[in-house]
Amino acid sequence: MVAAHVLRFDDRALRDNAVDWQLLARPEQLPPEGDWRTWLLMGGRGSGKTRAGAEWVHGLASGLMPGLSGEGRIALVAESFADAREVMVDGVSGILGVAQAERPAFEATRRRLLWPSGAVAQMFSSEDPESLRGPQFDLAWADELGKWRHARDTWDMLQFALRLGARPRQLVTTTPRATPLMLALVKDVATRVTRIRTEDNQANLASGFLAAMRARYGGTRLGRQELDGELIADREDGLWRRDQIEALVLRKHGPLSRIVIAVDPPANGAARYSCCGIVAAGLAEDGRAMVLADGSVEGASPTRWAQAVARLYRRFDADCVVAEINQGGDMVTSVLRTVEPTLPVKTVRATRGKYLRAEPVAALYEQGRVAHAGHFAALEDQMCDFGPDGLSSGRSPDRLDALVWALTELMLTRRSAPQVRHL
Repeated sequence: MVAAHVLRFDDRALRDNAVDWQLLARPEQLPPEGDWRTWLLMGGRGSGKTRAGAEWVHGLASGLMPGLSGEGRIALVAESFADAREVMVDGVSGILGVAQAERPAFEATRRRLLWPSGAVAQMFSSEDPESLRGPQFDLAWADELGKWRHARDTWDMLQFALRLGARPRQLVTTTPRATPLMLALVKDVATRVTRIRTEDNQANLASGFLAAMRARYGGTRLGRQELDGELIADREDGLWRRDQIEALVLRKHGPLSRIVIAVDPPANGAARYSCCGIVAAGLAEDGRAMVLADGSVEGASPTRWAQAVARLYRRFDADCVVAEINQGGDMVTSVLRTVEPTLPVKTVRATRGKYLRAEPVAALYEQGRVAHAGHFAALEDQMCDFGPDGLSSGRSPDRLDALVWALTELMLTRRSAPQVRHL
């Protein structure tokens, strides 16, 4: 889509500046004016927020945009190192993808970019907040803040490190999630908020993509978040709140006495948008349950989701797999055993509605008897948008169903005390 302000320039000017981001960008992809510390760019999927981040960093680091002098230092922070490299650096819309002039050198082993100007960008992961203790920066680009594993700790460490230059600044590009941290950023007087929609970038998306997404998610809370870039608050009649979950996130935990992998197979394994809920949880020595991982897979065949279950089972050296069989019956166990013949499978059958099954598990959270070993964004989205209708954002809450089965097995089913093991 051609930005409206481009029409102010004649054809010759456009040809001469065909790679000039200031001409190509939509107005909402350019930095806001005025004095700000944080630019919060919230956008839908494929809306162009990553391109805006990469162009902002490269423009400043290469000297194409004013604002960074000499050997500036830049932090690139993502959910994981893999995301930092594959999205922020090497991605189609990443820094190396947009750098036409003054292209930086990428030192993969040192996780950094070096510009001819002397500017240096270093990659960091939200999985290791302590790595930001020590370095200092002029600028920072934080991508997908709503998905960060240890969001608050990582963000706090980044703020202490952002202390070089006359005007330290940071850009946050993210799909909006109403986490306590993001809500606080929106209210901060030093933050400038920009919202961009997926449809604004329609010209750069696959033909039919937007129509398919609108047909499936148009008008839903998930569609408003993932397509329109809206910050959606927790539903008033929901069983969970984001601030409640945030308070129960732990970076470290002790030994676990029992670990289970719970599986909620999709109702229609052939459905393109089906999700198989897969959640790992364990029982700590202090009696609390610890949610260890969300290994759910979207649009996977039965063999693929069974393989995902087996991988998570081996990763945590789990005691058993708890599988709901309402939809697939004996087929569920057969598929799992085909992938892993010795897999210990306990089958469960739902006799009550989703909301009634979830209520006692939500009570465990209210009592502080459940903790999370990090943030699990997609799972938490379903938890905080789940209500009496048994749906989350208009869809079946597959991840939440798996969580309920795992915690029910660990906390709400009587059994003899197992032997404590260290992970």
